[in-house]
Amino acid sequence: MRVAVNVRFLLKNRMEGIARFNYETLKRIVTKHPQDEFYFFFDRPYDKSFIFGENVKPIVLYPPTRHPLLIAYWLEMRIKTQLKKIKPDIFLSGDTYMPLNPGVKTVIVSHDLAFLHFPEHMMFFDKKFYDYFFPKYHKKADKIIAVSQFTKNDIIDKYKIEPEKIDVVHNAANGHFYPIEDDNKIEFRKKFTDGKPYFAYLGSIHPRKNIVNLIKAFEIFKENTGNEHFLAIIGRPAWKTKDFFEALKNSKYRDCIITRQIDRDQLPDYIGSAEALFYVSLFEGFGIPILEGFEAGIPVVTSLSSSMPEVAGDAALLVDPHSPEAIANAMEQLVEKPELGYSLIEKGKARLNTFSWDDSADKIYKILKDTVNNSNLK
Repeated sequence: MRVAVNVRFLLKNRMEGIARFNYETLKRIVTKHPQDEFYFFFDRPYDKSFIFGENVKPIVLYPPTRHPLLIAYWLEMRIKTQLKKIKPDIFLSGDTYMPLNPGVKTVIVSHDLAFLHFPEHMMFFDKKFYDYFFPKYHKKADKIIAVSQFTKNDIIDKYKIEPEKIDVVHNAANGHFYPIEDDNKIEFRKKFTDGKPYFAYLGSIHPRKNIVNLIKAFEIFKENTGNEHFLAIIGRPAWKTKDFFEALKNSKYRDCIITRQIDRDQLPDYIGSAEALFYVSLFEGFGIPILEGFEAGIPVVTSLSSSMPEVAGDAALLVDPHSPEAIANAMEQLVEKPELGYSLIEKGKARLNTFSWDDSADKIYKILKDTVNNSNLK
């Protein structure tokens, strides 16, 4: 089988949700199937670590897709030209984007339709692009991979796609995080928070991540309890961060809130030494940090909305993300009831076994093979 793949999200040191899904699954598919040929389409110079085997041919197609117009040009001109030249059996797009008439069977991975639920969080031209192209991508693709049952249901509801066209393939934990021994936690906290316990957030910073309400909740928690806890917000500023920085600047407890961008190899200490992970996003197609909290061996608090209950199961506290009071109450419960935290940690360990990158990679490969062999498709 000859597979062309859109891998423009594989960027060194910027491996967030979509990129992580592509990286973990493609690495396994390529190495497990050396008889197949893979053509990786990058939009800029690539890191050699993304070339997972001798059966991968990297192809750089300029320009870098930093604007919706450049994305459209890249897909409709550069990608389509390469597909005609290579004549692969199938085209896989790990970030949903595809040429509208690729001339080859196509499988797309759909991570979420957040822009339909929170249009106000989008940049103007990005929103216009999504509104026009995303319905077409989903309708023109031969097969759709959704990263959660919630996302599959959302696609069916919003785009009226037949359920049989969509398969669910989950994300998984990355094996990167691990529990930190108590003595090591104490030493780390001495350096990070002057020895004080802290709650952590892990992820990018933009409105959908709901960090303003997390800061408000932390303020309520501090007012109600007088505890010495810190709040650590770990991640890069993405877009529309004005409200976040204003909330941070104006917080009465600004001196107890730490914001950091941390290299990935250092993250295990920062997350594993936290008292709990708070991932109270307004909307997620999956929510990998939930699993990373389980992996780190700390209690997790997440939202009762979108896909997050599906991912967390009974292994996390679920809260209303629109209610700072509810988030603050979860902070208080974890501090006042240590046994609750221990129970969540054990349930988190068990929940991790529900998700496997090996299983996800095998499912994707089967979808590719079945789509290629289905003569009823174009």
